[in-house]
Amino acid sequence: MTRRGAGPPSDHVLIPVTLRDQPAVLEESVSSGPKACDGAELAHQSPPGGILTDAMTTTKRPTDPELKHRLTPEQYNVTQCSATEPPFRNEFWNHHEAGIYVDVVTGEPLFSSTDKFDSGTGWPSFVQAIESDNVTEHADNTHGMRRIEVRSAGGDSHLGHLFPDGPGPTGLRYCINSAALRFIPVSKLEEEGYGKYRVLFDKAKPQR
Repeated sequence: MTRRGAGPPSDHVLIPVTLRDQPAVLEESVSSGPKACDGAELAHQSPPGGILTDAMTTTKRPTDPELKHRLTPEQYNVTQCSATEPPFRNEFWNHHEAGIYVDVVTGEPLFSSTDKFDSGTGWPSFVQAIESDNVTEHADNTHGMRRIEVRSAGGDSHLGHLFPDGPGPTGLRYCINSAALRFIPVSKLEEEGYGKYRVLFDKAKPQR
């Protein structure tokens, strides 16, 4: 298994496969993944609106009852039940504003718009993580495929999958669910506690 970041949670059984051994899969499977919830949880009712709309949060993960109350059903299903949102019908697949994307559960910085590109899959795609230690990789052999699942290190949120068919300079494609992300525009980085990332946009390269 190839991975980046802190050690995996104890409930993950990791199978020794490497990313370069994986076949190039062009898109996510629109279904639940290796940590699927039961039907009652998938159908839970929750008020509209996201989580963590104020300053940068602590890395402490909220309890499951808190998450069910604070997250939208889609955010909960994706991050906690490893579900996958539909392509082309999600918030950030065609989003081009400059800023960073953080974990909707914990606020961990995950990806930058400077590393975002149009993969044609209908999901937000990035060539690399903004902080490699904040994204962990886990073997996912569900649905008859060998893939690499990516999760947030602190929140253990399901984010999406990692494929070896991206553009340069990494050759990687992080295929991420919009529902797992919260966007922080450049103009609000300092206000929300992410001021250290402003330097990424001082000489930002044009988006792909």
